[in-house]
Amino acid sequence: MDFASGVPKRKYKIGRFGLLLQLSLVFLASCVRSSHQALQVQALPIDAIADGSVLSGSSVLNDPDRFVWGGSVIQGNDHRYHMLYSTWSCGDSIPPFSDSWVLNSEIAYAVSDYPDREFIFQKVILRGAARGGDSTAWDAQMVHNPHVKKFGDQYYLYYIGSKDPDRQTVSSKDVSLNKRNRVQQNQCIGVIQFNNFKDLMRGRYKRPDIPILSPRTRVKPDHIVNPSPAGTQAKPDNIIVVNPSVVQRPADGKFLLYFKGNFYDPNWRGVHGVAMADSPVGPFKATDHFIFDIRNDDGSIASGEDPFVWYHPDHQKFYVILKDFTGRITEGQPGIAILESLDGIQWVKPNNPFFMKKEVVLNQGDTIKVARLERPQLLVDKTGNPQVLYSACALVNVNRRTDGASFNVQIPLTLQE
Repeated sequence: MDFASGVPKRKYKIGRFGLLLQLSLVFLASCVRSSHQALQVQALPIDAIADGSVLSGSSVLNDPDRFVWGGSVIQGNDHRYHMLYSTWSCGDSIPPFSDSWVLNSEIAYAVSDYPDREFIFQKVILRGAARGGDSTAWDAQMVHNPHVKKFGDQYYLYYIGSKDPDRQTVSSKDVSLNKRNRVQQNQCIGVIQFNNFKDLMRGRYKRPDIPILSPRTRVKPDHIVNPSPAGTQAKPDNIIVVNPSVVQRPADGKFLLYFKGNFYDPNWRGVHGVAMADSPVGPFKATDHFIFDIRNDDGSIASGEDPFVWYHPDHQKFYVILKDFTGRITEGQPGIAILESLDGIQWVKPNNPFFMKKEVVLNQGDTIKVARLERPQLLVDKTGNPQVLYSACALVNVNRRTDGASFNVQIPLTLQE
């Protein structure tokens, strides 16, 4: 009864069909909101100061005796934050950065109680297999680009490795390539599976005998090791496969491994592809899809690299952040761009494709423009929102440097409304 009017209140019954219709409308409205949901972040200030040619402070991982580069972080079962990162010795006896990363890179381990600061070096956990006496291994020369994930109750360290294929035959189109270029042209992707980080520290894992992904084609007009037969059509996994990023697709449970290859048409450009598997350790099979190819108004393809891909369950879509070489993806200045996809294969630019500028804001209020902000990796919460960006960074052009003038910076993020 309506006590205000004294009139009996009519009782309505919703039939099963009506209830299903209401639920369907709510679900569709949710999907529409998700498909148009924007993902924009703001970089928060970091605890760091300019210290000569590097930054130092609790938000920075650097080492005066080594180059420090890309780092990947995950929260462990111990609730601590575990970083695996690329590093290698510097000094007068080591080649400059642009050569030494190819010839000398190793993977080190650091840990912190916090996601965005105070990472403390523990040990180098992986070196080129030749350091252990196996010069024939596929990753004998170097290991690089760590990307750590957890699927189920297991951890997986994806990385790239290479070896020197040594002297080439005349059919290689160039018998004079130096060691640096031979090793660079031989890079593949591997994975190490482990139970926990104590096991990783103690070497309790099986190092892969073969890579999980190798190039299917080797097409280049000249200066190429072991070229494909004349007339071969280059696939996305051409010459090399590097920069791994792995995500599980909710729709079918497939594991998607994103990678970069090299194209020459006629000049160099990086291209990206995706390989699929039913297991985090493969076998992975590369598809023929070219991923992240964003065409400019003039028909050219914008150049990017270093993708980090994740699935956002609230938005029901995939996102990728990647380095934008020229600013042609972000439609502004070079920095880090963001793209999105519903299936992990077809990618488009959102309304605002700019994710982050090439700069860091310090706690003291200063903003520092940086020369390099690359190999971005994210810590993402359970809802799919980025929490912290980890990036290889340099204040100066490090290509010809031998003094370890690079570091890893940890930048906390907040969502923009």
